[in-house]
Amino acid sequence: MTISGRLIDVDGRPALRFERRLNGSVERVWRAVTAPDELARWFVVPVPWTPRAGESFESFGTSGTVLELEEPRVIAWEWSGDVFRFELAPDAGGCLLVFTHVFDDRNRAVEQASGWDGYLDRLELHLDGRYVSDEELFANQAELRETYAKRFLHSRSAEG
Repeated sequence: MTISGRLIDVDGRPALRFERRLNGSVERVWRAVTAPDELARWFVVPVPWTPRAGESFESFGTSGTVLELEEPRVIAWEWSGDVFRFELAPDAGGCLLVFTHVFDDRNRAVEQASGWDGYLDRLELHLDGRYVSDEELFANQAELRETYAKRFLHSRSAEG
């Protein structure tokens, strides 16, 4: 179980930022975060895109748009009013992934952070050639939510 999310502000909106050091080259991780068949193995929803900057796509009845694409380093998209961004950089024989999720309701932060930590764990396993079911993936969700609630509550009281 990895606890890597930080609650930040991006352009006045709450956002979660995760940093992970992953096994695999930037090019390998790029395929895992952009190729629809690979996303289907670890990501929260299927993403039927090419992807290209400006491209529109639909997933679960909601439209999205690719906002930024700098292959193989950056992809950002808007979906359902939220903004998602993957940044990749070489790191000690592997890849540093920085994932940011910008949203509007700060009250969603605990639930979102615990979910993303699980999905990013599943990405790590995918890169190692392994797969975990949703049941296994979310077995520790209560513990993750509790940890994030304490972390974010503490950071909020430190701000005030």
